[in-house]
Amino acid sequence: MQPRAPSSPWLPLLSLLFLLSSQTHTALGAVTTYGLVPAAHQTTAIPDGSAPQATLAAYDGTVLTPPAPPQPALGPDLRLPEQPRDAGAVQGLSIPHRGGAGFYGFSVEMSVITQTIGKNSTHIFPAFLNLMANIIERSGSVLVRLGGNTQEYAKFHDGLFEDGRITQKEDSGSLQTTETPAVLYTIDLFRMMANISDLIPVKWFLGLPFNDTSTFHLDIAEHGQEILGDNLVALQAGNEPDLYGPHQKRVTPYLPENYNQELESLFTTVDANERISVKNKFVAPSVSHSNPDWALDNIWSTGFIDRFASRLYALTVERYLDNNCFVNFGTGTERIPQDVFPNYLTHQTHVELLSDYLGTSALAQQANLPFIMFETNTASCGGFAGVSQSFGAAMWILDYGMQMAYSNFSNALLHVGGQNVFYNPWISPPTNQSAFNEWTVGSVFYSAMIMAEAFGKQESRIVDLQVGSPLTPAYAIYEGNTLSKFALFNYVDDRSGANDLLVALTVTGGVPASVKVKYFLAESVASKRDMTWAGQTFGNNFEADGRLKGDLNVTTINCDVTNNVCGIPLRAPSFALVFMDGSSSDSQSLELLGQATATFATTARTKGHNTATVPPEVLATSNGHAGKERQNLGSTSRGSVSGAERSAVVGFVAIVVSAVVGAWAVVRS
Repeated sequence: MQPRAPSSPWLPLLSLLFLLSSQTHTALGAVTTYGLVPAAHQTTAIPDGSAPQATLAAYDGTVLTPPAPPQPALGPDLRLPEQPRDAGAVQGLSIPHRGGAGFYGFSVEMSVITQTIGKNSTHIFPAFLNLMANIIERSGSVLVRLGGNTQEYAKFHDGLFEDGRITQKEDSGSLQTTETPAVLYTIDLFRMMANISDLIPVKWFLGLPFNDTSTFHLDIAEHGQEILGDNLVALQAGNEPDLYGPHQKRVTPYLPENYNQELESLFTTVDANERISVKNKFVAPSVSHSNPDWALDNIWSTGFIDRFASRLYALTVERYLDNNCFVNFGTGTERIPQDVFPNYLTHQTHVELLSDYLGTSALAQQANLPFIMFETNTASCGGFAGVSQSFGAAMWILDYGMQMAYSNFSNALLHVGGQNVFYNPWISPPTNQSAFNEWTVGSVFYSAMIMAEAFGKQESRIVDLQVGSPLTPAYAIYEGNTLSKFALFNYVDDRSGANDLLVALTVTGGVPASVKVKYFLAESVASKRDMTWAGQTFGNNFEADGRLKGDLNVTTINCDVTNNVCGIPLRAPSFALVFMDGSSSDSQSLELLGQATATFATTARTKGHNTATVPPEVLATSNGHAGKERQNLGSTSRGSVSGAERSAVVGFVAIVVSAVVGAWAVVRS
C-alpha cells in the first residue's frame, strides 16, 4: 500500500504584523523584530517553460546523455549483509551526529544575500523561510554561513543604501589579476539575520574580512555578537588562505606558518576589543585543497591545533569534486560536462575524495572539535551545465553527505552562488522576470532535506555497508543504539528495467513485519525537472515558493519474517530511505512527514522605481561571474570559486514576509 499522509492540523493562525521601521525595533513576546512588514499582492506560479527562455546559468536547460547501463545488468537481486539491530555490534560506525542540527547546512556567498535570503530586515523572502522550515522540521535547526571569497573585502557602511538593500558592491581596488568587488554591508544585515532566527531556528556563521591583517576590520564580529547573540555560532578567520599567495593577496611564499602568525595577530586584536565578548568561537583554516604546500599534514605539523584549539569552535575545510574555471575564467584545464557527468554517478568518487580527510577527522576528535566541510557543491567556478542541477547530481550530493558523516565530518555546507552558477540549492527569479515568474529550487536542495530526514532530531550514527557495485551504495543509520533506517542508492540509468533491483535487507534478531519507504525519483539521472521526494515536489524552474506540493506517497512493504528478509524495490535510477518498524518516536514522526507544518505565505510585487543598478565592471565576484564577457574580472580562488552575482537589470522581486505562521511543530532549541 502507499498511504497518504493526513493533512497537517492547523492551530489558530497567528498574524504577526510588523511596523515598518529602520531605526527602532519592537518586542513581541519572546520575538524581537526589526521592522518586518506584511505585503498585499499575491502571485501564483506558472508552468515551467511558459516563461521566456532563461539564459542565466541558474535556469540552464541543458540535458546531458546518461551513461550506458552496465553489461551485464546489476540486477535483479542485491542482498545486503545481515545488519545488527544494536549499534554496539557494528564495526566502523561513525561518530554520534548530534540531534537538533541537520547535517547539511548552506553557505551563502556574501555578494548574493539579497538574491537568496532577503533584501533587508523588513523584506525577508518567504521562499527562503519555507525552504528552511522544511529542513528544520526534519532536523530541529539549520546552519547558514554568510561569507565566501566576497567576505575578504567586506566593509561596514554606516548608513542606509538608497534602495533599501543591506549590501552593495564597489571595486575592491585590489591588485590581483582577477578582482573581487568589495561588499559593503549595513547594520540591517544583522537585524535581518536576527529576524530570521526569531521566526525559525537558523544558526549563523559569519566570515571576517582577512584582506588587511595589519588593521583587522572587526565590525562583523562586533555587530554579529551584539545583535545575534547565541544564534551566531562562530566567525570564520580567513577563507581559503592556501590561495592567498597564488592569487596575489599576500607576498609569496605565503605558507601555513604565515597564516598562523596572522591568526595570532587577529586573536590579540580580538582580546583588546571590548565589543567582542566571545573570543573563542572561530573556525579555521578553511583551506581549499588546491595548493600542495598547504596539505593538511603540513598545516597540522606547525602545531596549529594545539596552538589554537582554545580559540576554535571547529576545524574547517572546503572542497569541490571538480571545477569549471577554464570556461569561466580561462584558468586550469577545460572540462566537458558530458565527459565529467559519470564522475557524479558513482560512489567511488566520494571514497577517493574523502580519503584525504580521514586523518584530520581523527585529529579533530582528539581535540574535541567539530570538523566541518565549510563550503562544497558539485564543482567550483559555478558548476557544470547539465550536471549540477540534474537528478544524478542530487543523488551524488546525498551520497556525498552520508559518506562525509561516515568519515566523521560533523556538518557540511552547500554553497549558494547566484544567478550565474549552475548548482544553487535555491534562487530567486531573474529580476527582469519578477512580474510573472517565481523561485527555482535546485536538485541539491532535495539532497539536504532528505539528509535531514535520514538523521532526524536525535543523535544518529551511520555506517557505509560497502557492498555491491559503486553504482549501488548502501548505508545503515542508527538512532541512539538502535537500527533506524537503511539508505539505498541506484545510480544506473536504465528505462528497460534490467537494472531495477530488489534489495534484500536482513537484521540480526529478525526483520519487522513491515517497513515504510520513501523514494526520491526522477525519470533519468540527467533529468532536471519533475523530481519527487515521497511523491511531493517543489516544482520546476519558476514554480517554487519553498513549499512541497502534491500528495505524500509513502510505501509500506511487508517483510518475510520467516526468512528474515525485507525486499525493497529500487528502480534504476532512484534513492530509497527505509524506515525500520519499531524505530524511535523521532523516526516514526518522520515517516509520514511531508510539507513542514510551518509555512510562510508568498507575496510579491514588481518594484519599478529606486531599483539598484551596478556598473557592469564591478559586478564580477569571487564566486560569481557572467561568463567570458568578464574575463578580466572574476575569481579570487581559481579552482575553488563557486558563487555568482545578479544580473544588472532593472526591476526586483519584492517578496515580503506576510506573517502567517502555521502550527509550528518544531520547538526551538
